[in-house]
Amino acid sequence: MSVFYVIVAILIFGVLVAVHEFGHFSAAKLCGVRVEEFAIGMGPAIWKKQKGETLYSLRAVPFGGYCAMTGEDGASDDPRAFGNQKLWKRLLILVAGSFNNFLLGFVVVLVLQLSYGMVMSPAVASFMEGCPYDSADGLQVGDRFLRINGHRIDMYSDVIRYLNGDGDYDLEVERDGETLRLENFRLERKDYADGRFFGFRFGLMEKAGLWQNLRASWEQTTDYVKLVWESLGMLLSGKAGVNDLAGPVGIVDLMAESSAQQETLRAGLEVIFTFGAFIAVNLAVMNMLPIPALDGGRVFLLLVTALIETITRKKIDPKYEGYIHAAGMVLLLALMGYVLLHDIFRLVRA
Repeated sequence: MSVFYVIVAILIFGVLVAVHEFGHFSAAKLCGVRVEEFAIGMGPAIWKKQKGETLYSLRAVPFGGYCAMTGEDGASDDPRAFGNQKLWKRLLILVAGSFNNFLLGFVVVLVLQLSYGMVMSPAVASFMEGCPYDSADGLQVGDRFLRINGHRIDMYSDVIRYLNGDGDYDLEVERDGETLRLENFRLERKDYADGRFFGFRFGLMEKAGLWQNLRASWEQTTDYVKLVWESLGMLLSGKAGVNDLAGPVGIVDLMAESSAQQETLRAGLEVIFTFGAFIAVNLAVMNMLPIPALDGGRVFLLLVTALIETITRKKIDPKYEGYIHAAGMVLLLALMGYVLLHDIFRLVRA
């Protein structure tokens, strides 16, 4: 069964790349830009077909892909070249890939949410025996968390994120349609029968209509964005290192292993598609970082170049931007190679 999940995980990666590159491709076609090749995968081609001006290819390595446009990294006399288009068209083409990934992540989350038919609200569901917070001046069953220490609470997982230890909390809850503020509310964990907890359970299951499902799916998708930013913050602050990163090999292994641990095929597929949705959103966010060679880096340099050209009234040779992206690509490939080797070593060692 784990082999089956490995195959599914690899196919999911291929779909994510295809959807991303199709975003660039479709936007380029809509804007009249000449697309020389649309490829899914990297390495040698195992299938290719020339249709009109564009070569469509499927390549051997399922991780990666590209949409090659005329004049993407250099000057061109072709009026349909990427570099000869208006600024708004180039920006649209560059952000289309990440937009497609985010949209796909949302759609997958929505399909999973519709299959459940229920939503879990960030509300107090019950109290453990002996919990001291069950009172009129404290918390009551049905209280819905709105804010914790100023942080907006959209879903039940936000409560876990912000109630992360003993201390004084500024709570804002909704009770019977009214907003109640509990300032400097002391929460301390105690030993209960099932472990050490604050003493209350939250997450009321509620039947959901279309609007509630759409809202829950949107909140879950944007929660993935928060998780990506928090992970980036951990990398920048030193709380996490390069060795904590996982590449395609490590992620596929994690997806397959987590899915294989489920008791039923449906539960395993739900886990693997949940992973897929998160990775889709992760790709959307990461690709828009202002790093050379990434879409966000291209957007950043495009805006900087446009500003300089507006001030100086002189056109900058696009080859210089190409050099920057080439250098960024070398560094990214080196990082990807290191992560790949680390993933393989981790699998062999396990």
